[in-house]
Amino acid sequence: MIRHDALDRLPVRHAVPELLTALDERGTAVLYAPPGTGKTTLVPLALAGLIGDGPRRRVVVAEPRRMAVRAAARRMAWLLGQEVGDAVGFSVRGERRAGPATRVEVVTTGVLLQRLQRDPELAGVDVVLLDECHERHLDADTAMAFLVDVRATLRPELRLIAASATSDAEAWAQLLTVLDGSGPAPIVWGKGEGHGYRVFFTAPPAGVRPAHGTWVDPALLRHVAATVRLACERHDGDVLCFLPGTGEIARTAGMLADLDADVLQLHGRAPAAVQDAVLRGAEPGGRRRVILATSVAESSLTVPGVRIVVDSGLAREPRMDHARGLGSLATVPVSVAGATQRSGRAGRETFGIVYRCWAEADDGRRSRFPSPEIEIADLASFALRAACWGDPAARGLALLDAPPAGAMAAARAALTAAGAVDEEGRATERGIRMSRLGVHPRLARALLDGAPEVGVRRAAEVVALLSEEPPREYGDDLAGAWRAARRGGDAYGARWRAEARRLERSAAEAGPGGPGGPGPGGDGTGAVTGGGDDAVAGLVTALAFPERVARAREGGGFLMVSGTGAELSEGSGLRSAPWLAVAVADRPVRSATARVRLAAVVDEAVARAAAGHLLEEGEEVHWEDGDVVARTVSRLGAVELTARPLRDSADPALVRAALLDGLRREGLGLLRWSRDSRELRERLGFLYRVLGAPWPEVSEESLLDRAEEWLEPELSRARRRTDLGRIDAGQALQRLLPWATGEAGRLGELAPERIEVPSGSRIRVDYSGEQPVLAVKLQEMFGLAETPEVAGTPVVVHLLSPAGRPAAVTADLASFWREGYRSVRAELRGRYPKHPWPEDPAAAEPTRHTSARLRREG
Repeated sequence: MIRHDALDRLPVRHAVPELLTALDERGTAVLYAPPGTGKTTLVPLALAGLIGDGPRRRVVVAEPRRMAVRAAARRMAWLLGQEVGDAVGFSVRGERRAGPATRVEVVTTGVLLQRLQRDPELAGVDVVLLDECHERHLDADTAMAFLVDVRATLRPELRLIAASATSDAEAWAQLLTVLDGSGPAPIVWGKGEGHGYRVFFTAPPAGVRPAHGTWVDPALLRHVAATVRLACERHDGDVLCFLPGTGEIARTAGMLADLDADVLQLHGRAPAAVQDAVLRGAEPGGRRRVILATSVAESSLTVPGVRIVVDSGLAREPRMDHARGLGSLATVPVSVAGATQRSGRAGRETFGIVYRCWAEADDGRRSRFPSPEIEIADLASFALRAACWGDPAARGLALLDAPPAGAMAAARAALTAAGAVDEEGRATERGIRMSRLGVHPRLARALLDGAPEVGVRRAAEVVALLSEEPPREYGDDLAGAWRAARRGGDAYGARWRAEARRLERSAAEAGPGGPGGPGPGGDGTGAVTGGGDDAVAGLVTALAFPERVARAREGGGFLMVSGTGAELSEGSGLRSAPWLAVAVADRPVRSATARVRLAAVVDEAVARAAAGHLLEEGEEVHWEDGDVVARTVSRLGAVELTARPLRDSADPALVRAALLDGLRREGLGLLRWSRDSRELRERLGFLYRVLGAPWPEVSEESLLDRAEEWLEPELSRARRRTDLGRIDAGQALQRLLPWATGEAGRLGELAPERIEVPSGSRIRVDYSGEQPVLAVKLQEMFGLAETPEVAGTPVVVHLLSPAGRPAAVTADLASFWREGYRSVRAELRGRYPKHPWPEDPAAAEPTRHTSARLRREG
């Protein structure tokens, strides 16, 4: 019997007539309804004609999480007074409860994508409602893009609804532009806020450090636990506390162990029985419940009995290091939309209370919405789906945000290596089979290529382990975790067995890997069939993550073939392995190496087979430790397998490049620079500064850029560092002079090596500074009124005492004779009485000699 009293309490019922009219007239709509108003449960029943007097339709409701799928189906069946599987059913990966009479089927967005790729027309489906689209999960964005395409090309009568609990409806309305050109899809605004709630802010104590990576300050968790206790003291009803991850849930549960309440843990990995118990509510007269949950409880769920929400203010988002091929999770402040969703859980059944564990002043600094997953996640699955859809670049898909070019390039490279797409990015037959397995393309490759080598069942079992990371207590050895899952009676073991069976069936239906599959053998002989768990786990993991095959380093740790260092935890039994295939790793913030959480032992043969596309053999010539090193090297990516020294048979072009690299690293000082060579470079540098072209620039960078013009043929003849030291740099520099214009002949005129001074001496000019310098004894310049010039530039004259020490510096001799000479004369004539110090130096005779010698010669 339909529970009309419960349906009548859902505020969204007032928006249903407008929604049905919009669909009948326009075919698409955006439904905005705040949390707790009934959009997930009442609206699909009305669309299907199961309540009200509308026509009978088949409706598919897509939810982002399995838990939400089961909960929504159970709630709708309860509202109809039926069991799940009758008029309302559900489908998640590996489980389906629906029959011929099912009119509303709730599915995960992943299941919907699989159906779209098998049957783009969605035969028999009249309406698709994409729920919680504001969360911006990649599967949901992709499903909506495909559905828009289906309406435009195959099924214009298919009705589409984007449902959101936050106010981002305009963007979705633009995306769902109506096919007849009448503009954006209509927006239907659901009224009401459930039963409402009141928000209290409880700022954490001073000194709490921001979260980074997956680390959360224990002081914040203590504050959250204290807030839960405060809420229990002040208010009645069950408490729903949001935390970022299972680790924080477990630690907070420990802090609340003495609380007079049942402390329950709700997350995606919780056993189905626990999830069901939480969602059923407490028994009448039972103890109060405190439910510690991740974001799985944010949306599409009504947790009976909850009157209070405590929000830690943190959420987890995926991150992808595309350069290293490593994914990770980042702890971030929950968005405004996420906080609103969480708060709505308190007002589902009655007026609620919300405690936010941050300062009210910080509320306005939070981002409005969570980061779109398409901008931050691994895009390999998305890229394969787009390729199978016929749009490899995803340029024609109706997406709110375009996929980042770098992430798509990394995804394309991984898919090409796996044989899933061709050089143009188009899906191969093998890629289409991979896409239908319902796992990440890496795991699909491992299943298809591993099955002929180890047997379908064992390949499926290992892939099932890789598809959902085993509990930490299973350890970091994948083969050991496999054995633990086999004998384990826990919730993970049950899920693993179900997934392994599903994968075994799917692999059998998909057939062998087919052409283009870079498997280890590819001959279907099952060469490893008789191997033990370690060998099988290692092979399948290496096939899934070939760039994470890693070899032990001298001194500890491992080096992945991708070039990333990796470290195992202290006490790991894998530390002595020569080779590993890393299944799960992340790179902590500000760390150069990855932290291995799950890996399998392999040998070099498996490493070579799995990562064969990274195997390179050839000459390597480079500058190392101050000289040319030439070797014949075999490499697996960044891992050096073998090396043999080359004597004089190395490729001359590679040797030349290595010598140039050495010059760039250590400088042109590796050449032979005589005094004349250095002075020539300084003269040319001066002329370039004051005259420019055609005189050459002789800075270090410019000379290296023009090495071919002035260091040949000597550079091409050189083989090692000592050969560079034999190259006469001055002779080589002559090649850069402007011979073609004839200007080279004026070098001695424009930048002479020496200048003749009044005494007759030829004094060397120093061009090493910004201005040329002439250092000469003061008495040799008597009688010269004008400052000497080179290339139109006055030289700076360093006037020296008879002992050769600086006495004065001037760039204006005439001014010095008039104003500066008198003080120099007064200071030095007593110290050097044997040398002439005339009162009028401008009219005096210049000399290199003492006064006595001048008298004798006179």
